[in-house]
Amino acid sequence: MEQLIHRAALDIANSKYAIALTGAGISTESGIPDFRGPQGVWTKNPEAERAAYLGYQQFQEDPKQWWVERMSSANVLGDMDIALPNSGHYALVELEEAGILKCVITQNVDGLHETAGSKNLLEYHGSRNKLRCIDCGARFPRGAFDLEKLLREESLPPECPECGGLIKTDGVGFGEPIPSQVANGSFQETLKCDLMLICGTSAVVYPFAQLPRIAKQRALELESYSYRGSDDFDSVKIIEINAELTPLTIEGVSDYIIQGAIGDILPTIVEEAKRIRSEGSSDSSQ
Repeated sequence: MEQLIHRAALDIANSKYAIALTGAGISTESGIPDFRGPQGVWTKNPEAERAAYLGYQQFQEDPKQWWVERMSSANVLGDMDIALPNSGHYALVELEEAGILKCVITQNVDGLHETAGSKNLLEYHGSRNKLRCIDCGARFPRGAFDLEKLLREESLPPECPECGGLIKTDGVGFGEPIPSQVANGSFQETLKCDLMLICGTSAVVYPFAQLPRIAKQRALELESYSYRGSDDFDSVKIIEINAELTPLTIEGVSDYIIQGAIGDILPTIVEEAKRIRSEGSSDSSQ
């Protein structure tokens, strides 16, 4: 593993535009269970997964009842209010502050990247800390609406103050379109990157799971371009850090995988990458 950690640190330090994709696996060390891992919420409770697939359809059919049920039932992920960022989240912040990491694109709705301090952050499936108008796309802090009062007064769902449209939680349900600003931003970041660091995602939920495959296709095209006699290209490295092998590993989308706990592995990689980058800067200035 030490060799892989050094390899990842070297690749990251030498990158020009590194981005990170994260999934539930980065937050399990914060006490939030994942969905499809061996102890995942849906692995242990397939009925909960089936219910999740119907959520957005139910909202469309009866927004008021959807909100009432949402506010009266427990979160399948447990009490997320007490969850705090872990060393994996902070390592990505450190890498961004060092000027190496340009963007984090996360599937997670737990808000822990934002809490940790990530600045250039795209929350692909939304955030539990926000609400969103499904008509105009405006996003609001959850506290902008007194949801308990609206529940008592039977005035749910909330109404968008900007366009009068329906407000729902920001989390993107199955069958619900990814907000265009987030989808387009994620696509553009994928096209710009020369290194993609994938942390804790099973890579089976689309369209998010397509992003590494887009990066891989771009890498293959760039390699083909170089074979035709041009040296003017930047290859794309795709690195996985995950507890288990994923379809990205099996299909050869990723260049290599480092298996283990993200909270242990990622800080070590970041520290070494910063050292390598610093030494390179010192060498070039002499």
